[in-house]
Amino acid sequence: MATFKLQIVTPDRVLFDGEATYLLCRTASGDVGILANHTPYTAPLKVGMMKVEISSKEDVRFAAVDGGLLRVGENSATVITPACEWQDEIDVSRAERSAEKAKAVLASAASRREMDEAEVRLKRALNRLNVAGLK
Repeated sequence: MATFKLQIVTPDRVLFDGEATYLLCRTASGDVGILANHTPYTAPLKVGMMKVEISSKEDVRFAAVDGGLLRVGENSATVITPACEWQDEIDVSRAERSAEKAKAVLASAASRREMDEAEVRLKRALNRLNVAGLK
């Protein structure tokens, strides 16, 4: 299967820099799949799961992404995100604690801003738990 250059970058590190055969991301418009020679495309990413096929359907990695930007062009794709973790890097107990704290804040939020921030923290924690549980 044809490949394309894929880079996944966070402020802390380059999570991936190599050849991929397929990328699946959750954009603001819905899920999008990228294959080699995809038409130029740019989209904001939402909190969600990302799937990367590195060389074949047997070599698949999943990651939890906290939003960002996807840019595709010239047989390459770049994901720029504030935070991204491979499935095997996710600390499940930390994600569970984060979800519980966010739920507690939601139950007692004093302001709309406090509620909005707790909803975002909850969404991120639940996404990490979902990705950690993928087979």
